Amino acid sequence: MKYKLFIFSFLFTCLAFSQNQVQDSLIQITAGFQQINEDEFPDAIIYSGTSSKQVYVQHKGIKMWCDNAVFYRNENFVRTFGNVRMNQGDTIRMSSKYAEYNGKTKFAFASGNVDMKNPSTTLKTDSLFFDRVKQQAYYRSGGTVQDTASTLKSRIGRYFMAEKRYQFLDKVTVTNPEYTIDSDHLNFYTENGHAYLYGPSTIKSETSTVYCERGFYDTRADEGYFIKNSRIDYNNRTVTGDSLYFNRGNSFASATNNIIVTDTINKSIIKGHYAEVYRAKDSVFINKRAVAISIQDQDSVYIHADKLMVTGPEDDRIVRGFYDVRLYKSDLSGKCDSIYTRQSTGLTKMITQPILWSGKSQMTGDSIHIQSNVETEKLDSLHVFYNAFIVDQDTSGGFNQIKGKELIGKFDDANQLEIVNINKNVENLIYSRNDAQELVGINKGTSGRMEILFEDKEMSIITNLDNPDDVTYPPDELPENARRLRGMVWRGDEMILTKEDLFKGKPIPVLTPIKGIPLPKLEDDFFDKKASENVNKNSRLKKADFKTRTNDIPKTTSKAKDDKE
Repeated sequence: MKYKLFIFSFLFTCLAFSQNQVQDSLIQITAGFQQINEDEFPDAIIYSGTSSKQVYVQHKGIKMWCDNAVFYRNENFVRTFGNVRMNQGDTIRMSSKYAEYNGKTKFAFASGNVDMKNPSTTLKTDSLFFDRVKQQAYYRSGGTVQDTASTLKSRIGRYFMAEKRYQFLDKVTVTNPEYTIDSDHLNFYTENGHAYLYGPSTIKSETSTVYCERGFYDTRADEGYFIKNSRIDYNNRTVTGDSLYFNRGNSFASATNNIIVTDTINKSIIKGHYAEVYRAKDSVFINKRAVAISIQDQDSVYIHADKLMVTGPEDDRIVRGFYDVRLYKSDLSGKCDSIYTRQSTGLTKMITQPILWSGKSQMTGDSIHIQSNVETEKLDSLHVFYNAFIVDQDTSGGFNQIKGKELIGKFDDANQLEIVNINKNVENLIYSRNDAQELVGINKGTSGRMEILFEDKEMSIITNLDNPDDVTYPPDELPENARRLRGMVWRGDEMILTKEDLFKGKPIPVLTPIKGIPLPKLEDDFFDKKASENVNKNSRLKKADFKTRTNDIPKTTSKAKDDKE
């Protein structure tokens, strides 16, 4: 008897528990009015609110309010109409004209002026899918998200509630009072306003345009980091590099590795492996194998230095180079400690231990100024200040040497030295040869001034002026140690003969490892394989609506073989 009583009590308890579970799993509805209309809504109960109170629907943590509801109890499925509101705790608040909810799958769909709010953003769209199991919302008919700082639009969007992240796809636009972002694929984190850009993307403002195919942008701090074909356009200056950093508020950008800064107005290029660009100050700083290239129709000028700075407005650029400066032009090259060149005046100053080679002539002095014609961009003249020294190696290996206080040279239309004047305290040592190039004498002397004419890049006619005093010695009467003027040093082995020689003897710089931005992870489909099988027969939606369409799959998630992270 006791055994039978125990069995009965156990079965009763299980039945009660089972009934409670069924009761808890069912959608609960309260309303002012209930009715049945088997013709229009078979197997359903119709709920209507009153003028003061809406229909109230709840199910496992979700609450809904509406003007009218149609509840299919056997299917545990409800359709709601008119001024629909749906809340999930304190995280999601949604309103729409229509919504339906499946209590078996915990899947909701809303349409008509859908407005979904979370603590930091508001989403507006025409129709929205909401999977409570995955805690994800999805639209594909166009949507707008309002953040605290920006407005984001896209054709396709997906919200991951646990991560507080939006995935925007296809025709993505971010509008901010200061800039606009256009992208194929953008991941946006609502808590901090961080955006990750994938595929061809641009950030445009009145003062700049940023392009990248993978990048990060902080929409609230207004700064970003970009890799993969990244570029910044500042009016008439373009910056490219393996990675770029950009801060709009400070008008500052920096670039790392394989940098090219192009000035389209002045037809100049700067290269290196680290650069800083200050737009407001109109300046560029660059180092690590830095080289500035002034592009000319016939012959470009290359300046290399440990550090280069380009400052000034577009019509008056100034280039400054510091430490181990090297200059190359097909008909002119040189070295110095620092250099200054100004576009508006065409003046280049070589400062501290400068040396210049033109043809077979080597010139040195305390400082050297090179003047170009700003209209034709051709060399006009040069001026060597103090301790001017010109050495010319003749065809037989001898060194013609002239020194004085200053040197003034003039170039011809072919950018070759045509005439040189040496002024004050002139000393000379000149080799004399016959037509067979045999050494017949060595002239040593002094004068107040000397004029040198050049032909075929060699000294041709040398004229002593102002109190000349010189002696020509037979070669055997002037020993080797007397054939050099004091201070003469021939540095022909340092001559820069090609643009590649700008870096001769210098180690290849170690490039900074680039911190990559990972490719977007391949998300599981919002609609899983069973989604279409669980479509309620009373839903507005069809099975085809519960599938990810081919044109809605993001192309940026496929990892190309040649795509490096």
